[in-house]
Amino acid sequence: MKAIIWPKYGPPEVLQLEEVDKPAPADNELLIKVVAANVFPGDCEMRRFQMHPSLWLPIRIFMGIRKPRLKILGQELAGEIEAVGKDVTRFKSGDQVFGATAMKLGAYAEYVCLPENYVLALKPDDVSYEEASTLAVGGIHALHFLRKGNVKSGERILIYGAGGCIGTYAVQLAKLLGAEVTTVDSASKLDMLSDIGADHVIDYAEEDFSNNGIRYDVIFDVVGKSSYSRSLYSLQANGRYLLANVGLSVILRGLWTSRFGDKKVIFALANLNSEDLVYLSDLLVAGKIKSVIDRCYPLAQAADAHSYIESGCKQGHVVLTVA
Repeated sequence: MKAIIWPKYGPPEVLQLEEVDKPAPADNELLIKVVAANVFPGDCEMRRFQMHPSLWLPIRIFMGIRKPRLKILGQELAGEIEAVGKDVTRFKSGDQVFGATAMKLGAYAEYVCLPENYVLALKPDDVSYEEASTLAVGGIHALHFLRKGNVKSGERILIYGAGGCIGTYAVQLAKLLGAEVTTVDSASKLDMLSDIGADHVIDYAEEDFSNNGIRYDVIFDVVGKSSYSRSLYSLQANGRYLLANVGLSVILRGLWTSRFGDKKVIFALANLNSEDLVYLSDLLVAGKIKSVIDRCYPLAQAADAHSYIESGCKQGHVVLTVA
């Protein structure tokens, strides 16, 4: 089978299309023929191994000290089950599925084997493979943080870095909850953010949201680039500061703020699960949310997809079309 091999840490050019052995499912596994794979920004971070210093050593030990231990990237996919192991009961051959590969990775390939208890669900007929491939990580993390932040109808929420994989779903889910949504991102993404429901849009290069005199009930920083102190200043009393991308120093500050201040800092990552996948796909089928897909690249152009993501121009998702 064809796969994108990741032989060493480095720039996008380290990704190479190669012929490798097709995997065979173990007794508890599914052999999935991949049709589409979402290129998550976290894939780019792993490829170049750009991690926060506090996380560098443990993740490097897991991923491989001198070179990657896992040779094929890819955390999200949609495809069709070609074969199942003898102990599999949840799925059958021919089922169309979507979900996450977790730290097994492997979605940048024509085939991947995953245990049946992984975060997978049946793909609805009315949802394309490309759309389905974007739901697992971005959608579930957006849902998780909005739940943790207890976002309610009538509240003001500001989403910083709203134009990406998590942010575009967070905007739409916050609107479904009845919140008034302000988004912060680059100028090129503001029209798209308005189109998916943002009530107010801010170009971060032209305006500092903390100087506009508005106090928010919730601030959700998706990308880890907002000012900690200015964000706390911009929150109402009992406001919630949600952080999807943090290092150890911010975690420690957040614990102190939550313990001794009148505002809560929330940074726990989501526990991905199949129930949330089904919930999100139902919203997609009902037209209550949509997957924002900027570009699709063929599998052989995975390096180009990574380069585009790292250009900062991406709106929503970038997807590899595999089959």
